[in-house]
Amino acid sequence: MEQTQRQKKIGGILQKDLAEVLQKAATDGGLKGVIISVSKVSVTTDLSIAKAYLSIFPNKDANVLLDGIRSNKPLIRHELAQRTKNQLRRMPNLEFFIDDSLEYIDQIEKSLKGEDNPITDQDLLDKRKKS
Repeated sequence: MEQTQRQKKIGGILQKDLAEVLQKAATDGGLKGVIISVSKVSVTTDLSIAKAYLSIFPNKDANVLLDGIRSNKPLIRHELAQRTKNQLRRMPNLEFFIDDSLEYIDQIEKSLKGEDNPITDQDLLDKRKKS
């Protein structure tokens, strides 16, 4: 279903502000070398729920950081409400998800380059078998 202009505008505002809030929290929290970017924010038609897709580098820490972000959701929501108080009447509820599209693209590139060759690496054949 196509998003309205209002949904796109609110999603863009939330994406920009959420990226700033999360990156500032990561650096203030003592996480050196961690990059948190917000790849997409989609808002429901009634503007009550905003789904934020996060891309976290390095990827090995992604699930731990996502749990920390989800546990601090009220604080993040409050900070966003303070930043957008002149643009939004009501702050939508936030839901956070990991955006794994970069790893998926990387896996496709490896397959196309021939790095995942099942002829040379017999362990890959089990993954490709249809059950």
